[in-house]
Amino acid sequence: MWWCSQAAVIEYARTVLGVEGANSAEFAPALDDAQRVVVFMPEGSRDRMGGTMRLGARETRIDAGSLAHELYGGASKVDERHRHRYEAARGRLELGEEEVNPDAVPALEGAGLRFVGRNSDGTGERMEVIELPRETHPFFIAAQYHPEFKSRPSKPAPLFIGLMRAAGARAAARRKRERQQETVEEAVEDGMPATDAPEAAPSA
Repeated sequence: MWWCSQAAVIEYARTVLGVEGANSAEFAPALDDAQRVVVFMPEGSRDRMGGTMRLGARETRIDAGSLAHELYGGASKVDERHRHRYEAARGRLELGEEEVNPDAVPALEGAGLRFVGRNSDGTGERMEVIELPRETHPFFIAAQYHPEFKSRPSKPAPLFIGLMRAAGARAAARRKRERQQETVEEAVEDGMPATDAPEAAPSA
């Protein structure tokens, strides 16, 4: 899911914050400072690609009360495996520095995107998990790490379980609305005035 988290930050910067042309330095090295919302990690090497990725299990701190916190069973810390060279820029969006800048996230968080998972491994604080509140989106969560690396048939990754449950709940709600609509239509066909027919639930 690593790329989905970066793509989500790019899209949010473009459509919500209005940063025209926001992108990743991986795809557009010639971006200006305001557009560079995903950057090359400062401790990496552009010249020597072998052995310079951020690899392996890393500890991520999860904010209490977040969707991620719920999905991980209330755990305040999780260990998940990584494989990446790029990361969401945490500097001010108007500066776009390719360095770790703690001023990073306020612009995005101020616009509603929540950074609920963080990691500190000696190279600065990294943003690991993002999400939107459920009143904004039924299930929106993305991670910098790869939950599939530790997922097993007998123990699926919590983020995947959450996605399947959210999809199932949404499908069940849709089926309920369809059944209610069928009941209304049948009642009207049987001669019941439309004003007396049971109301169908509003669509979500």
